[in-house]
Order: sequence, then structure tokens, then C-alpha cells
Amino acid sequence: MKLSALLIVSNEASNLEACIQSVSWADECVVLEHGSTDNTVEIAGRLDVKFSQTPDWPGFGPQKNRALDAASGDWILSIDADERVTPALAIEIKDALKCANVTGQRVAFEIPRRTQFCGTWIRHCGWTPDHVLRLFKRDEGRFSNDKVHEKVLLTRADTKVVRLKNPLLHYSYPSSDHYWRKLQHYSQEWARQRYARGQTATMTRAALAAVAAFLRSYVFRLGFLDGAMGFAVCTMQAQSAFGKYFELYCLGRKNEK
Repeated sequence: MKLSALLIVSNEASNLEACIQSVSWADECVVLEHGSTDNTVEIAGRLDVKFSQTPDWPGFGPQKNRALDAASGDWILSIDADERVTPALAIEIKDALKCANVTGQRVAFEIPRRTQFCGTWIRHCGWTPDHVLRLFKRDEGRFSNDKVHEKVLLTRADTKVVRLKNPLLHYSYPSSDHYWRKLQHYSQEWARQRYARGQTATMTRAALAAVAAFLRSYVFRLGFLDGAMGFAVCTMQAQSAFGKYFELYCLGRKNEK
């Protein structure tokens, strides 16, 4: 039974080749691109991948479902361009799939993710361990239609979710500037999605969300153990929480006017 690795990309020239190399052991790598202005397309063209492009951007969930529809493997490994599958994780995935195929179990797999922030591996703050459902049978899972923070929805109630042990490495925030750019994009998409569902927010809600996010990450999820970088991460998570609800508040105000 074959395994397809899935990536959706846009302006990922700095990440794409290393990411694809980390899943080169898979039977197939599906890369779906949209709107790149760097040389992402050129890099993908010289790599051994199943490459295609889309003229529009429907959001992360719908775009990943497009990539899923283009895959031919029996199993799906969903990975982002800023993530890397280590050799140890690759071996564990192969062994897990071999076992599942032999036993015939209905099973999907969560992978622990380790995230790096500005060159430092963050071990607390709610970032580690961060178990993400990324490995599943193609006919037993779909991505949610969320424009941001999409997730895998298993289509069978009897599918058992098993956690792997080796981490997926996540080089998500190489610099603070990169973090702010991503934060702005996610906040706007999140707010538009919530507003379309009829939700609104107040400034009080935004402020409380920020305070709660900081306390949850820094105190209850032991962010203080990560030192100065832990404080920075938790502060930025508070700003992220405030930013999402502030964007939603602004959409409501704009509509009222």
C-alpha cells in the first residue's frame, strides 16, 4: 500500500527542497502551489514531485482537500513546508503502516511536533508536546473547510487514533518578522471566517483573550521554564489572541458604519 506526502505551498522557496527531501522515502509527494512570487515553482519543477497549481486561494482546509484529491496513495502524510520528517520518524511511520496493513486495523496517527522559534527549540508554552493528526488512510479522512487552523476529520467513528513517539520538526518562526507576517495573515483569515458565521467581538473580549492566553501559556503550560524565549513566545501568543478578536471587532464596527 502506497504513501502520499501532501504539501500546499506559496512563497516557500527557502523551505521547499529541504522539506521534500525529508519525505523522499514516500511513494509520492504531491505539491499544490498558489500565488508564489519567489522561485518556489522553479524549485518544485526540478524535484521529483507531483506538482500542480491553483489560480485561487479558498483557504487552508479546502486547498489541502484539493491536494488530497490529487493523491494516489492509500495512506496520506500531511506536512507543511516548514516541517521536516526526521530519519527516526520516517522509520517509525514505515513500521506503523506495515503493522496497520498486516492487521487490517482502522487507525490514524498523531505525530508529536517540536517547534523552533528564532533558532531556539521551545519545550513548553503549549508548543511541546503538540500532537497533530497528520497520517491517515486516504478514504478515511478529509480536511475541515476552515480557512485557517484546519484539521483532519476522520470519516469513520471506529478509527483508532494512535500517537507516534518521534517528533516532527517545525521550523515555523525563523525570525520575529516572520512571526508578525504570519500572525497578521492568520488573524485576518480567522476573523473573516468567524464574522461570516455571524460572530462579533468587543474590546473587552479581545483584552481578556490576551490575558488568558498569556497565563495559560506562561504559567499553566510552564512557559517560564523556556527562559527569555519562553516569555517572548507567551507574550506573542497573547498578542495573537488579542489580534484575532480585534480584527473581528473591527469587522463588526465597519459593518455597523
